[in-house]
Amino acid sequence: MRHVLKRAGSGAAATPTWAGLVAVLALLAGCTGGTTFLEGKSRAPGDTIRVTPEDGAKGIGRADRIEVGVADGRLERVVVKRVEDAFPTELAGEIAADGRSWRPSAGVRVSLAAKYSVDAVAVDGEGRRSARRTTFATAVPTDRFIGYFSPENRSTVGTGMIVSFDFNRKIQDRAAVQRAIAVTADPPVEIEGHWFGHERLDFRPRAYWEPGTEVTVRLALRDVEGAPGVFGIQHKKVAFTVGRSQVSLVDAANHTMEVRRDGEVLSTVPITAGAPKTTTYNGKMVVTELYDMTRMDGRTVGFGGEYDIKDVPHAIRLTTSGTFLHGNYWASEDTFGTENVSHGCIGLRDVKGGRGDTPASWFFERTLIGDVVEVVNSRDRTVAADNGLGGWNMDWDRWRAGSAVH
Repeated sequence: MRHVLKRAGSGAAATPTWAGLVAVLALLAGCTGGTTFLEGKSRAPGDTIRVTPEDGAKGIGRADRIEVGVADGRLERVVVKRVEDAFPTELAGEIAADGRSWRPSAGVRVSLAAKYSVDAVAVDGEGRRSARRTTFATAVPTDRFIGYFSPENRSTVGTGMIVSFDFNRKIQDRAAVQRAIAVTADPPVEIEGHWFGHERLDFRPRAYWEPGTEVTVRLALRDVEGAPGVFGIQHKKVAFTVGRSQVSLVDAANHTMEVRRDGEVLSTVPITAGAPKTTTYNGKMVVTELYDMTRMDGRTVGFGGEYDIKDVPHAIRLTTSGTFLHGNYWASEDTFGTENVSHGCIGLRDVKGGRGDTPASWFFERTLIGDVVEVVNSRDRTVAADNGLGGWNMDWDRWRAGSAVH
């Protein structure tokens, strides 16, 4: 299962990592063989959660309306959080007494030049739970630019983590901007930047980080001219720690996933990968988001009514285009380890609600943002280097060639 979704804050694991991690919250998601969409533009008729502003909206002002509502049933939980910042902060607000709406507290307004995530869980009139995640960005002065980045300050991540910046405006003087961002490690290791177009800059070392490495990111973008007459406004420091090494090898032909922790095999788990017409990407993919529960709806990705699963458990995002490794409770138990039946995702056996002792639960509880999942023996191409944190699929010489600073 795959679809296109711009990165934002994410669901919860034991350790907070990627910007905006939120426990037991979900995004509207789907799995396809490469169809693109913008989340929230196409909604299923049964969707009960309405969010204002619409998903992906930009230029939201401080006086603009922020609201979450349901057509029937009630809201269980709403979290609106400023994300991709050194210190993500929640926007104070309350659910109304009748449970139908959420609004910010009196006098509370969004910050300018910021990105927000909205995570909501609701129960409809028939007692069915559903979840929705959207994002929006507030207005940035026309003569300024900012970079949204990951991972979060003080987080602990896996050894495959790549420091990634998405800029809100096209950067013409890429060398000036890259020079204003310093990524250093203790113990020291060579780190290089690579540009994907004019709006994204990633940093990584030659090989995976060593466990225990302390990484510091310093931004000195204030007053740096990224484009004629457009200047940066950020000046901050962010630090994160590299945790233990966990690399999982998915063999799509043999329907197995071998999980290695610090070089030792923890377990070999039966899986189901992409079916022959909707295969799973080959290559190295990095965990970027974790969700206890998410929704996957075929209507949003051109699959019509083939599926609409509102409570997919233990969902782990691997690519921006929508490849997930997730729990699967709807396939028969003998599917895992014998057949590939998904729309491009990697499925592990699970139970409805995700509360059982299952392979999906076991893996989810042992996963960090920044862990690596590598797929081999699939009849698909290798995942692109800019699809999620896919930069490990590019050799070091090609990676360095993408730097604006030599």
